[in-house]
Amino acid sequence: MSEFKLFYHKDGAIKVSRSIEFLKKTPADQFLWIDLNDVDEAIESQLEDFLKIYIQEEEEMIEIETSSRYIETRDTLVVNANFLMNNYEKSPVSFILKNNILISVRGDELGSFTETVKKVFASPENYPTGYHVFLALLETRVEYDADMIENITREITVLSNTIQEADEEALLEIKNLQERTMLFRENTIDKQRAISNMLRSNLVPDDLRAKLTIMIKDINSLLEHIRFSFDRLDYLQDTFLGFLNIEQNKIIKIFTIVSVIFMPPTLIASIYGMNFRVQPELQWRFGYAFSLSLMVLSVIVILIYFKKKKYF
Repeated sequence: MSEFKLFYHKDGAIKVSRSIEFLKKTPADQFLWIDLNDVDEAIESQLEDFLKIYIQEEEEMIEIETSSRYIETRDTLVVNANFLMNNYEKSPVSFILKNNILISVRGDELGSFTETVKKVFASPENYPTGYHVFLALLETRVEYDADMIENITREITVLSNTIQEADEEALLEIKNLQERTMLFRENTIDKQRAISNMLRSNLVPDDLRAKLTIMIKDINSLLEHIRFSFDRLDYLQDTFLGFLNIEQNKIIKIFTIVSVIFMPPTLIASIYGMNFRVQPELQWRFGYAFSLSLMVLSVIVILIYFKKKKYF
């Protein structure tokens, strides 16, 4: 759903407007946060002209090069990040910070934005600049990521308790969990890099540096949790391969036993199938029954031997 929101200070509170005309006739120092959710190019162009900024296209927002993820000029910060949705799809978001105003550009409804709006309205005194809102968005996103990682951890635990054999569905589930975990690691490192760059920036207000440092520690904790999840998934994969080897060994064992059981009867049949002129049992009345009995007896002897050795 296309939506344009303009958050601004008025009488000690934070108000919201959805009019681009209101933006043009209001002093810039009152603006706090401009949120663009899937808006059309006409509104973006007006904002670019009025605020003297450049709003990136989606292709630029999803660039993986470090130089494209964080850009800093004399008076502007640009941070591109991927926010994960509930279905684990990436949603690219671009943040532009200029003159203490935050401009966020996105294309999807994100829970972290909804939650941050509630925080802003609940405690307007805690958000004097767009930098403070941006930090709140990142904090909320990290909390959401932590919850989603905990969900993955629970899924790994359930899978670990239920995997009892080499099942194709279990292997596919391990693969899916590995892909999700790698996705979280990629996004978490992306945020870690952005916050580290902000700590070195002169544009960030000094009162936010302590919070940025704490957030770095929280992100490092998430990375440790992700690494632990990777280790558990590797262990599950090894366990799966162990079950697979056991099943293959059982199959090979069955074929080996069957082969050994039928080797003596095959040998006896081969001997009596020779076309030599003189064979003692060839003219014997009970020769055929004798050879069959010998074959059955050899099989019984081998079965008794295997039973005593507990081969099956």
